[in-house]
Amino acid sequence: MSVSIEKDTADGEAAECRFDLLGIGNAIIDVLAPVEPDFLIAQDMIPGSMMLIDATRAEALYDMIPREREMGGGSAANTCVVAANMGARVAYLGKVADDGPGRTFAADLRDSGIHFPSSFLTGAIARRQPTARCLVMVTPDGQRTMNTYLGACVSFGPEDVMADIVASARVTYLEGYLFDPPHAQDAFRHAAALAHGAGRQVALSLSDPFCVARHRDAFRALVRGHVDILFANEEEVCSLYQTEDFAAAAAHAAADTHFAVLTRSAQGSVIIRGDERIDVAPVATQVVDTTGAGDAYAAGFLAGWTSGRTLAECGRLGSVAASEIISHFGARPLLNLRQDIAL
Repeated sequence: MSVSIEKDTADGEAAECRFDLLGIGNAIIDVLAPVEPDFLIAQDMIPGSMMLIDATRAEALYDMIPREREMGGGSAANTCVVAANMGARVAYLGKVADDGPGRTFAADLRDSGIHFPSSFLTGAIARRQPTARCLVMVTPDGQRTMNTYLGACVSFGPEDVMADIVASARVTYLEGYLFDPPHAQDAFRHAAALAHGAGRQVALSLSDPFCVARHRDAFRALVRGHVDILFANEEEVCSLYQTEDFAAAAAHAAADTHFAVLTRSAQGSVIIRGDERIDVAPVATQVVDTTGAGDAYAAGFLAGWTSGRTLAECGRLGSVAASEIISHFGARPLLNLRQDIAL
């Protein structure tokens, strides 16, 4: 069981927090492309999945797809941008190369008011491992299918976890997509130890059921031993605990963490803390693109949590943020959510 820390900390401790949220994840440029379902079939893609690809495949797909928009992305980075938009003080750690996309990624975060102190890959290693990119294919029903070239991301390790930044953040938020390389897993455990050593909390997003399936045992050990707040959708949490029974999976997640925050698409979300269950209704909107919906939900929830809101209110803020994101193309907000919801 991980360290449990209540939000209503003393004023003295709160004053020591430089950041409300620190995100650690894959630093990626997103390329958004509207496609028809037949395109996915022709390219042997599983609708709604995330597939890792190599540089050759990334270049070929990039030339095939109708590119509508290119922007800073990555799951945890999306969460950080939305949380900052809602008024949270945010930092981010991730690996990019000193190339055009890498500089664009860094500028995008800094323009959003996010502290990004990570070093860039340079020289020959930057040429071998350029900045990552995610090709996001969006079908007319709003579902997204992602093909991701990780590039520089795979070099993130424990040495990239800045102890002073972790110690100064109320919550360190870990992105499940980053969990593939063994040294990134070491980085997660190191970051969690630093956070708990400083009396802070650790949150994890499972990110993707296929990612969970690749590393189920390691994820379960991480959740059980290092995570206070677990974010997952229904498919991800059921994959983690190898059951088709959502209630059973939710109970397992709650037992392993301080609390679990589980999204269920059109059914809204559920927050489980011990024997307490809070059901949160979705916020109605027109679905255009579901890219980043879970990222935005986590952002709204954590922006509320780190500002002292109740679990029910945190869930509502998550739903508001998610509804804004899915109403347009892209995983970054078009509205000033802090003004709209008076966070």
